[in-house]
Amino acid sequence: MKSENRSALIDLAIASALLVLSLVTVFGLAASDVSRWVALAGMGGIVTIAVALVWARFATRPDHVRALQSHKILKVANEALSYMRTGLTEESAQAVCRIILQATEAAAVAITDTELVLGFAGAGEDHHEVGGPIITRATREALQSNEHRVLATREEIGCPRQDCVLRAAIVVPLEMRGRAAGTLKFYYTTPRLLNETQTAMVEGLAQVLSTQLELSELERQTELATRMELKALQAQINPHFLFNTINTIASLIRTDPARARELLREFAAFYRRTLEAGEELIPLCVELEQTHRYLNFELARFGDRILVDEAIDPDVLQLAVPSFIVQPLVENAIAHGMRESGPLTIRLTSVKCADGAVCLMVADDGVGISPDKLPHVLEPGFGQGLGIALKNVDDRLKGHFGPGSGVRVESAEGQGTEVTLVFADVAPALRGEVSHAQSSRC
Repeated sequence: MKSENRSALIDLAIASALLVLSLVTVFGLAASDVSRWVALAGMGGIVTIAVALVWARFATRPDHVRALQSHKILKVANEALSYMRTGLTEESAQAVCRIILQATEAAAVAITDTELVLGFAGAGEDHHEVGGPIITRATREALQSNEHRVLATREEIGCPRQDCVLRAAIVVPLEMRGRAAGTLKFYYTTPRLLNETQTAMVEGLAQVLSTQLELSELERQTELATRMELKALQAQINPHFLFNTINTIASLIRTDPARARELLREFAAFYRRTLEAGEELIPLCVELEQTHRYLNFELARFGDRILVDEAIDPDVLQLAVPSFIVQPLVENAIAHGMRESGPLTIRLTSVKCADGAVCLMVADDGVGISPDKLPHVLEPGFGQGLGIALKNVDDRLKGHFGPGSGVRVESAEGQGTEVTLVFADVAPALRGEVSHAQSSRC
């Protein structure tokens, strides 16, 4: 506020001085014996000087400078962030350096991690090699202290090349979790360009890039956690019905050898697919084939105590989906929905939802979920395995299909449960963005 008041006073003083100068000049010209054209030229010169002074004052106002600087930072950051989403790599760093170099007064721009030069653009590319070790002493000092450095001499920069044209630099650490994970560096050929505006710009860009690095790391950790949950889920089904299925096949060897051989082949195919399952997108029909295999084992075990009703729109069978998203829900329905007696009906249906989304429902008429437990079904660890399945599927659907996607659970105790998989952005998935090997399987 004080700086704004001081700026206003300065503007008022300049305006007053210009007014007095103009009046003195006008009266002086009027009183002197000069030609009309000379008087007009003099007055025109005064007006030009006045306009130039006002414009210069406006252009150098702190708030105006800050606005221009903020706009430039946001523009550069908007172009650079798409590359930084992949993390701090040579490819992303080099692309960001090129973008920043074109938009600033720096002679060269560099990005490093804690050991290597990941990106370098501009003067000095011949010896500041991308992929090579950090060769400037100041960069290592900035990393160790986690503080920015303003370097006004070649000696301070510490480049060992005597013919290096870079004579000044601003080095600002890139932070992750409060620790220096790299640096953003602006180099100049003369220290005359070092000023508060340049320093503030480097610090602003470094802060934006640091924030994006934090987000990319968070996304990476979330992805790793989701994959670990998927592996845990794959391992979880092994003891769940392994021995029961083997016993069922063993009993059929004497009573129905052909059926036993069929189930044994299906059993091998089921586990092969289970162990291969990953984050590769597959057609929905392939995922349903795996679900049918699982149901075959449970039908062989429980007989007419399990009834299956399926109505899937053929138009969505080629929808590209993450693997292992339907079979766990069917398994949950049998494991947690069956009553002590009587049949359990499982319905697999698909419908077109609002805004072009596709919904796939796995419903049962089993025991249902109590009202006090229903709000917690998507929490990790809920219900002896149910939680990890639902949470994992929910995370992967949101990751692949964006906002509005995921798992919805409705249940009435004593009446049954319906789990809905919502695929919001299905346009890319319906284009069949899966491998030919996968798409040819159904």
